[in-house]
Amino acid sequence: MSQTPYLMELAQRLAEGLRSLPEERRERHRRFLLTRQMPDGGFAGREEGSDLYYTGFALRGLAILGGLEESDAARVAIYLRKQIRRSLTVIDLLSWLYSALVVQAACGEDVLQDIAENWSERLAEMLEAFRAQDGGYRKTEEGSASSMYHSFLVVLCYELIGRTVPHPKRLIQFVFDRQRDDGGFVEIAPMKRSGTNPTAAAAAILRILGALDASARDDVRAFLMEVRSPEGGFLANMRIPFADGLSTFTGMLTAQDLGLEGLLNSEQTTTFINGLEMPAGGFRGATWDEVADVEYSFYGLGVLGLLGKPEDKVSQAVRDTNET
Repeated sequence: MSQTPYLMELAQRLAEGLRSLPEERRERHRRFLLTRQMPDGGFAGREEGSDLYYTGFALRGLAILGGLEESDAARVAIYLRKQIRRSLTVIDLLSWLYSALVVQAACGEDVLQDIAENWSERLAEMLEAFRAQDGGYRKTEEGSASSMYHSFLVVLCYELIGRTVPHPKRLIQFVFDRQRDDGGFVEIAPMKRSGTNPTAAAAAILRILGALDASARDDVRAFLMEVRSPEGGFLANMRIPFADGLSTFTGMLTAQDLGLEGLLNSEQTTTFINGLEMPAGGFRGATWDEVADVEYSFYGLGVLGLLGKPEDKVSQAVRDTNET
C-alpha cells in the first residue's frame, strides 16, 4: 500500500489538474458548493438538510478547488461532532472520516479525538463489523449481501487510518469472484452484466492491495472499450444509452491509474463535461438532468482535473501498476 492514502493522492492530483482553469470559473464552483452548506455546518444534496454523504463530496470539491476557508471548516467540525453517536453505514463512516481529516487540515479542529484516544483501533473494529462471509464488506452490520462499492470504501477507510485490510487474500478472492466474462466486475453476486463503477472499484481494490496483474488490467481495458460513449464519456453499463458524470469520472480515473491510454478522445470528453456545467456553478449528472448537486459537481470537477492531469503524477501511477 502506498504511503499516501489513495483519496489524498487523488485530491492532490485533481487539484493540480484544476489549476489551469480560470480563477473566475473555479470561484463560481466554489460559491455553488458553499451555497449548500446548512446552518448546522453540514452540506445538503438536492433536498434541504445536512447529510454526511453530501458533506463529504462538498468538502472534496472545495478541497480540490483550494477553497475551504477556516471559518467554513470550523462550522463543519460542529456538525461532525454531532454525528459521532449515530449508527453509521460504510458510506457515512468514510464520509465522516474523510471530512474530519479535511477539517483538521483546514482549521486544526481534531474531531477524531472525540471518538477515543485509540480512535484508529476503534474505527478498525467498526469496519470489520461490516465484513461478510465471502470476504467482502456490506453496507451495514446487519446486511447479508456484500458489495464491490462498499468493499472499496472500507479499503479507503483503512488507508485513511493508516492500517492494512485484515485478511487481504479473502478480499482479493471476493473481487475476482465478481468478475464476469465481459472483463468487468459486478456490484452484487446475482448480477450478470458488469458496470463501469463496480469495475472501477474492483480495479482500485486490486491495485491498492498489489493484486492487479496484466491479465486483469487487459480485462478492464476490454470492458471500458465496450462502455465508451460517442458523447465522449463512459456509460454506466451496456444497457444505458447515455454517458453520465459519475461513470465518466470513474472510468477515466481507472484508465489513468492503470495506464490505459487512448480510451477517450480528450476533446470530446471536454465538450461532454462542459455540457453538464451549470452557468451559476456546479454540474448536473447527465444531459437529461436539470439540477446541479455537490456530488455531481465533484465528478464534473474531477473529470476536468483528470483532463488537466500533470504528466509526472500519471506516469508514477502507471509505474506503480506495472510493478505489481
